[in-house]
Amino acid sequence: MQQVAEDIISMPIELTDKISDTKFRLVHIAAQRVRQLSAGAPMYVSTRSIKDTTISLEEALAGKFKVIIGEEAKKAKEEYRKREERARMEEQLSAKEEEIRKELSAYLSETQSEGVAEEDAVISDLDEDIAAEDSGDAEESEA
Repeated sequence: MQQVAEDIISMPIELTDKISDTKFRLVHIAAQRVRQLSAGAPMYVSTRSIKDTTISLEEALAGKFKVIIGEEAKKAKEEYRKREERARMEEQLSAKEEEIRKELSAYLSETQSEGVAEEDAVISDLDEDIAAEDSGDAEESEA
């Protein structure tokens, strides 16, 4: 593979129908693949090259991906845009859901602590009432 990388860098590329119809299209395809590789996409070939541009050209010359043009390319681009938009919206929704969960848990913990304080107040009132009744019963029994 090292020889292929050296050939790509130094020798002119011979185009075939399998690769691309023009050098301009090959450069455009390689540029799109470089963006994908830079974003973290996995490589389709094993290589010793470390530069994304060389890797993308090696992939193109090896025929590791399908090149589409015309209406088919427009449809594929629209489908890709829809998938990306859907993924972005799902990510935003999950972030909003997490924010709502945090706010709700904070609200519930405040409500529960207030409820516990109210229960404690009611219990202490009941204890006082019972104590008053017990002392009243004790006074009646003495009399």
